[in-house]
Amino acid sequence: MPSSFASWSAEFRPRVEAELDELLPAVEESPRRLHEALRHAVFAGGKRVRPLLTVLAGAETRTALRAGACVELIHTYSLVHDDLPALDDDDLRRGRPTVHRAYDEATAILTGDSLLTLGLSTLAALPLESAGAARAVALVGEAIGTRGMIGGQMEDLEAEKNWPSEPEAALERIHRLKTGALLVASVRLGGLCQGVSEAEDTRLRELGERVGLLFQIGDDILDVEGTSESLGKTAGKDAASEKLTYPGLYGLDESRRLRSAVHAEALDRAATLPQAEIWRDFLDFLVERSS
Repeated sequence: MPSSFASWSAEFRPRVEAELDELLPAVEESPRRLHEALRHAVFAGGKRVRPLLTVLAGAETRTALRAGACVELIHTYSLVHDDLPALDDDDLRRGRPTVHRAYDEATAILTGDSLLTLGLSTLAALPLESAGAARAVALVGEAIGTRGMIGGQMEDLEAEKNWPSEPEAALERIHRLKTGALLVASVRLGGLCQGVSEAEDTRLRELGERVGLLFQIGDDILDVEGTSESLGKTAGKDAASEKLTYPGLYGLDESRRLRSAVHAEALDRAATLPQAEIWRDFLDFLVERSS
């Protein structure tokens, strides 16, 4: 991982962890089993990409740190539900048993519900001027709704073993919604926390869109090339499920070429942002990552 982003994230990731620990109920608080499951899901060694993006775009403010932790809670809810037998039916997440395997399906459903509601309610209490907190909730709510992450998940399920007649457009739309929408919201939320202009918000949105695409193309490639040990989840599931993915549609070489093109576009959007060097190193990391 490039040194600039590595050193910056080494400073802020522990602060994200501390924020998450403060937001989550104590294990000793009833219902204990549910609160244990919340912490099992959240403290599983994730990269914390979304909250770090919020902090970086939010000028490293305390409010951006709290907002980023909310995004991570909501992201974790989506992973817990995504792993359930009715959806991806996965046994591993970040190298640990998924919540429904470590506990049971009912507890996993309630864990996801709890993380979502805690994330949104904490966003609503952010110390932002005027209607800022309401805008923050609306921004994230839209990103995870039927016009965002949940809608993308549904379209992804419908495309399994039954690819649409125009798969290229469907693939871009699925990934823009399922993965990209919350990443875009993470970046824009940071901008909201520091009161950026409309033009600056547009640049952050365009950068976030390309971050989302880089992340998803990378995930699709890693599902083919990676191992379960390196990924912390079951490798090869996309091909086994006949999912619509970039390697499945375009092949590995063309997927890598597309990733390089998106990488160049993202670098262009990040070049004039504060802390441009950290942004550049982060974007390089997305291309070079192995997990």
